[in-house]
Amino acid sequence: MSCIPKPQEVPEFSQQFRNAMAHLSAAVSIVTTNGAAGKIGITVSSVCSVTDTPPTLLFCINQNSSVHDIIKQNGKVCINVLSHEQEEMAKHFACMLCSSMEERFAWDIWDEGFDGQPVLRGSISSLQGDIVDTHSVGTHTIFMVELKHIDVMPNTGLVYFGRQFKGIEI
Repeated sequence: MSCIPKPQEVPEFSQQFRNAMAHLSAAVSIVTTNGAAGKIGITVSSVCSVTDTPPTLLFCINQNSSVHDIIKQNGKVCINVLSHEQEEMAKHFACMLCSSMEERFAWDIWDEGFDGQPVLRGSISSLQGDIVDTHSVGTHTIFMVELKHIDVMPNTGLVYFGRQFKGIEI
């Protein structure tokens, strides 16, 4: 899986939208999955709660991403909500630093979670569950996840704002 970005021309209105979204603070998470289609992870800032009955959240992935189909096929994920100390991991899984997926999962920072999903040690929350629905919107897929297991370890969080990672205290 290559992390080399494909140069693309972005229409002006789309670029305005991207600039506006850069001013929207968002928690940083690494979505991981392990199953018949493979073991992968990707940094996201699109996690959002949907409902607490049953506990459900959503996240979005670009359909052109090399991890998109693997996540969809495996049907199970762990959303690892990152602490401020995990900025480097966020960069690795966002392909901002050079490492292969195999190298990332070989590091001694992982536990096996509920149903075999990779759980990143030190995350402030790990939210594990089943993908129960997907919706295609433009270039992205919205994944709806019904949670089966939740671990919370309060710590200083990591957010993405102004195209930069920043620590934020509780």
